Amino acid sequence: MYRTLDPDKIVATLDQLEARILERFPGAGLGRVCAELKRVAAESRARTDQLAKPNIALRALSGLVIVAGVVTLIYVARQINVQSANTELFGMLQGIEATVNLLIVVGASVLFLTTLEGRAKRTSALADLYQLRSIVHVIDMHQLTKDPGAALHPADDTASSPRRIRNAQELVRYLDYCSEMLSLSSKVAALYAQSTTDAQVIDAVNELERLTTNLSQKIWQKINIVERTRAPSDTAIAAAATTAARASATASSSAKAP
Repeated sequence: MYRTLDPDKIVATLDQLEARILERFPGAGLGRVCAELKRVAAESRARTDQLAKPNIALRALSGLVIVAGVVTLIYVARQINVQSANTELFGMLQGIEATVNLLIVVGASVLFLTTLEGRAKRTSALADLYQLRSIVHVIDMHQLTKDPGAALHPADDTASSPRRIRNAQELVRYLDYCSEMLSLSSKVAALYAQSTTDAQVIDAVNELERLTTNLSQKIWQKINIVERTRAPSDTAIAAAATTAARASATASSSAKAP
């Protein structure tokens, strides 16, 4: 039960993440990207199911062609046996050569047809993974301008500076949402890895996971910078509040004294 990824749970998690983004950042482009990722995840659920199922029509067609090739080979072999007594050596060699050529053609056709289903599924899976890779880069674009320095030095902006998040807590939440989306993108890709044993598809999934991991590490570096910078400020605020409370208590005590 807990040995495979559940695509329904991934879609539900993305739906909840989209709601969280829009509640905290109404109208943000990141919310629309999350909605697009959710649609891709829903489509991937149906496509990975198709990858795991055999293509009956294609297999039947391949079987018919293979049977036809075998019947043709048997017919040609029987013709050579029947006429071998009345055929010269040169004619027999020509017949053998023709049979070998036919055998090569039939063998190549059989190989092509037996691998056709796998190649078709591989092409479809790789196309979906490339689309998912593009979304990952879009997520990365949304966090590029979320610079920790913007929250620390707002006066450094120019007229052409992008719109930035000034509040440190909101900046951390925004970056955290980006990291969650990257992680969920890799989980959508992993659905393809658990639905097929194709080496190229698995390599593409592993490459996408490495990409999302590297981008998430870059995001968490930004989060750590904000947290380290915000910690002294929070401590100072708490100390100031404690001092003010003590001063107020002292003043009250002095006022009550005779």
